[in-house]
Amino acid sequence: MLEAHGLCKSFGGKSALDDFSFSVRRGGIYGLLGHNGAGKSTTLGIILGMVMPDAGDVTIDGISVLTDRSKALRKVGAIFEAPAFYDYLSGWENLKILMSYSGGFDAKLAKDTVERVGLTKRIHSKVRTYSHGMRQRLALAQSLLPEPEVLLLDEPTDGLDPEGIKWFRDFILQLRDERGMTVLFNSHLLAEVELMCDRVAILREGKRVFEGAVGGLHEDDRMFDADLETWEAALPVIRSLGGDIPVSGRIRLPNEADPALLVENLVRAGVRVRALAPVRRSLEDLYMEILNGAGSPN
Repeated sequence: MLEAHGLCKSFGGKSALDDFSFSVRRGGIYGLLGHNGAGKSTTLGIILGMVMPDAGDVTIDGISVLTDRSKALRKVGAIFEAPAFYDYLSGWENLKILMSYSGGFDAKLAKDTVERVGLTKRIHSKVRTYSHGMRQRLALAQSLLPEPEVLLLDEPTDGLDPEGIKWFRDFILQLRDERGMTVLFNSHLLAEVELMCDRVAILREGKRVFEGAVGGLHEDDRMFDADLETWEAALPVIRSLGGDIPVSGRIRLPNEADPALLVENLVRAGVRVRALAPVRRSLEDLYMEILNGAGSPN
């Protein structure tokens, strides 16, 4: 449904994206991860036709954003960067104005959408009286009013409290289940991405350093929290079984390696093993491994 091919972009001679490609299947939820400046918002800007790439293209349901932006974006709703509204107008008046930019105001559709995002009681209040969470719900209503097939979300839960984050997560998952909505979003909340996404891409300095299914993160190897003395002496033993130390205090072993054999060999090598406990590998683990590098002892 959404494909990016070889995206490259530089600003002032500094690369923001370097040959970045990905695809999102229809009805999929895809997450973009990376530190500030990794290229996430630049990617969304290119998809929305607001940033012109130096190379590459984006297609939405087979239609190129670069060659036919208007037609491609008819299928898209978005929350991009900080949502901006007319604070002196009500939420309803804002929706009327913003909908008019893209073809006209449908009062029934707007009312249904406002009810769905939980803003019915406050939609006629001035936006300046809205909390941050209410503004995010208004932005979500705006993004849904074109009745899109693709939803692009730029840090949509930034600044929300835990209750608001859970509401947003449940809402997006329900949209996917009921409408088959295709969703692309970037976020720094790794736990939320892991709960919501089918697949993720991790960007570092504009380059894709990982792409894969969230559900398969723990299938290739096993992770163990360990308390050893000393880690320097333990590292050769761990490596002899095909393992490594991805982050401080943690051992990664291939599935075929026997952790009992690891303990036996560590003890023989004079390493004191105070604790060794299996853990489920998470998206946060993978993210930190990529950012910090692998194989460094404690």
